[in-house]
This record gives sequence, C-alpha cells and structure tokens, in this order.
Amino acid sequence: MKTFPTLAKLAAAAVVACAFGAVQAADPVKIGFLVKQAEEPWFQDEWRFAEQAAKDKGFTLIKIGIPNGEKMIAAIDNLAAQKAQGFVICAPDVKLGKAVERAAKRNNMKVISVDDRLLDGAGKPLASVPHMGISGYEIGKQVGAGLAAEIKARGWNLAEVGILRVSYDQLPTARERTMGAVDTLKAAGVPAANVVDAAQSKTDTESAFNAANIAYTKQQRFKRWVAVGLNDEAVLGAVRAAEGRGMRADAMIGIGIGGSKTALNEFAKPQPTGFFGTVMISPKRHGYETTANLYDWIATNKVPAAETLTAGTLMTRANAAKVHAEMEK
Repeated sequence: MKTFPTLAKLAAAAVVACAFGAVQAADPVKIGFLVKQAEEPWFQDEWRFAEQAAKDKGFTLIKIGIPNGEKMIAAIDNLAAQKAQGFVICAPDVKLGKAVERAAKRNNMKVISVDDRLLDGAGKPLASVPHMGISGYEIGKQVGAGLAAEIKARGWNLAEVGILRVSYDQLPTARERTMGAVDTLKAAGVPAANVVDAAQSKTDTESAFNAANIAYTKQQRFKRWVAVGLNDEAVLGAVRAAEGRGMRADAMIGIGIGGSKTALNEFAKPQPTGFFGTVMISPKRHGYETTANLYDWIATNKVPAAETLTAGTLMTRANAAKVHAEMEK
C-alpha cells in the first residue's frame, strides 16, 4: 500500500528546510582585494581602509598581491576556492580586463576595479565592470598648476627650467596624469622643448631614480628642474636622483600624486627637500568605499555606480597636517 507523509513529517521537513536556508543566508561574506604592487604605500593604505570597511560591515577581507597576469588569475581562483563572493582589483595590466571579467564570471563572483580602469579587447574602458578611480588628466593639471605657481613664487626664468616627465605610458592613467601636468606647464610658459621624458620600467621609486639619472645626464643644460610622474614614488625617485647630482630644494620642485606615507615622510624631515608637494587623493574612498559598495552588491544586490571619479587636494609641508586629517575623515 502506498503511504503518504503525515502532516507532522511535512512540518518537520519544512522546519529543517527553513533552518538550512537560514544557515545559507547567514553564510559570511568574503571579499578579495587584489593589487598590482602590494609593497607600495598607496596600496597599503587602501588595504588599511578596506579592513576598516570589513570590520564595520562584518565581512572577511582577503588581501592578495598580483604583480603579473598569471598570479592575477591564480589569485581569483584562490578566492573562489575560499568561497569569496567578489573582489576589488587594481590589475597589473589594464589590458587584462576581459580576462578578469571571464575569471569572475567563471567563479560566479562580482568585481569592481579600482585606480586603473580595465580595458576591453579594443582598448576601451570595460563598461561592464564598475570602477572607482580619478580623472588622470585633471589630477595632472592640478600638479602642473601647483608647479607653475611655485616656479613663479621663486622667480625662476621659465625658459631655463627643465620639466622631467617620469613616464609609464603603457598605463593610460599614468600618461593622462603626466600629460595633464605638462600641458598646464606649457600653457604657463615653459617651452615645449624643455620637456624631458624619463621612461621607468616599473612604477616604484627605484625605477624612477634610474630613469631620472639617465635623463639628467643627457640634459645637463638645465640647472633647475620640476618633476612630474604617475605617483609620489615616481617623483621621489626623480628628487633623489637630483640630490645625487647636487641639486637640492632650491633647484628642484617635485609634486607627486597620491598623498601616501612617501610624501608624509618627506614633509616630516627637518629641512625641505625637492619633494615640494603631492596632490592627495583619498585612499580611504578607494579602499573603504569600493569594498563597502561590493559588500552591498553581494548582500543586497545594490549595483554600484558604473564609474566614480574622486578628486584631489594639493598638499605641501605648509598644510600637510590639515589636509591629511581632512582626507582621513
């Protein structure tokens, strides 16, 4: 004879099912934060603020450095193995955008890019991946305006000033930042012939130092210089190379981008150096806000804005404490 489940059994089964669903719903959220150069102070700051977001929102943060494409894909698969539901990424090469997207879809993870905008196969911004970054050209213009103002304040002859562009042109935002600065300086009256490119192999201080040394050797006609670059580390490399050739703060004006510990350490020195200032961008927004937005996307299906661009503030020795405190709020 065929038997049918009793109402009691059905009710018990329903309770078990509901309990299982509750456990599923309460599964902890895990979010990865992948950066191309984990040793750089900027990325360390981003991670620090991402950890604060994890504490405030109640999710687990997994931090991984990804210096190349192979390690990037391995890191994404590693996150999947740890049952992460999504990740924030600053890729080692923006042209790997489609590879990032495919890896995320393969592992059923959501992804947000930060700092460097991912590109598709045609070299255009990957619109399907939400992004938080800055307008590289506008930030560069702030650098150029700051340099032009300081050149004027020192009474330097514009025709005698060399512009050292520490370049990393394979990264679009790096070119945008440096060209924004150069264009602003040229508009202020510095001759275009005075622009000297110093191509760095990586985006760190050592590579910038080596590139700047070569440029100074080839262009000894300039006794006074201004330096621009992708970040604080690039400009600091140019400043250190200048110091090695006897050029001090009275012959060098460098303004970086980032407002990292690199810049704060320079401002804390007893005597001013050629590292005059930095356009501080907010690692808090880039670290905290991206991970908080990703958490909301995972937990409540609130899709982040397709693109969020953050602004910067010129910070020098004179206003460092005030600007840094305001940006850290």
